Amino acid sequence: MVGALEWGDVFSFDDYGALLQLVGNSVVAGAVLGIVGGLIGVFIMQRDMAFAVHGVSELSFAGAAAALLFGGSVVVGSIAGAVAAAALIGLLGARARDRNSIVGVLMPFGLGLGILFLSLYEGRSANRFSLLTGQIVSVSSPDLGWLIGISVVVLVGLLLVWNPLRFDSLDGQSAEARGVPTSAVSLVFMLLLGLIVAVAVHIIGALLVMALLVTPAAAAMRVSHGPLGVPLLAALFGFVSAVGGILLAIAGTLPVSPYITTISFLIYVVCRAIAWRQDRARAARSAQVALRVAA
Repeated sequence: MVGALEWGDVFSFDDYGALLQLVGNSVVAGAVLGIVGGLIGVFIMQRDMAFAVHGVSELSFAGAAAALLFGGSVVVGSIAGAVAAAALIGLLGARARDRNSIVGVLMPFGLGLGILFLSLYEGRSANRFSLLTGQIVSVSSPDLGWLIGISVVVLVGLLLVWNPLRFDSLDGQSAEARGVPTSAVSLVFMLLLGLIVAVAVHIIGALLVMALLVTPAAAAMRVSHGPLGVPLLAALFGFVSAVGGILLAIAGTLPVSPYITTISFLIYVVCRAIAWRQDRARAARSAQVALRVAA
């Protein structure tokens, strides 16, 4: 007879300090990813591209699986797959309907390729599993250099196109009429998105990458509407989700992704609750004003 699940079966803080030193690279990588992912997530939400993130992650997964099978760098393979998918979506999916169709085609293709490569791989099963759900101890020092370098490139690129990208995201027709090169801006954004997705796949896994690229920004947009407040809150929520999830996973027996996604989801639920209370308070004030005017 199987005994009941106990707290100690899920968490154990014995030798936590020593374990924390072993995963220092993962904590740093998670912090950088959470901040950059939260910032780019604002534009993902504004451009209604959450579905595209999942499509890019599937091709990134396929590239990483191919690299694992043929003995190459998993990071390089992940980047190659993600950038290829992002470029295809950016070039062929200018309109939302076209973009969704392309993503719908790429997702099963990338997932099928990834599963094929993993089924042919004869190495450690943990390596295969980590591509889907993330691996807390897999970030070596060379990998950390790659991850930080890619994140810096994405952050700098995002800052360089911030204003035209924001204009195009909020009102694409007006931006095009004002001379903004919307096609080029869209392609640049998709390439940046592909790079950060590749990094996220390496940390959190392909299946749950949206927890750091979509959920923090979605939560921030529930409680703030300012051009500065939303990005700052999204970066903060992404940082807390990534680092908090990794710190919990050190003491846990589960992969890192469930912890990150749970924290991210709880932040979103709290933000929705705050937004609901704010909406009720505004409605009550409006009702009081209407009553005073009527009186």
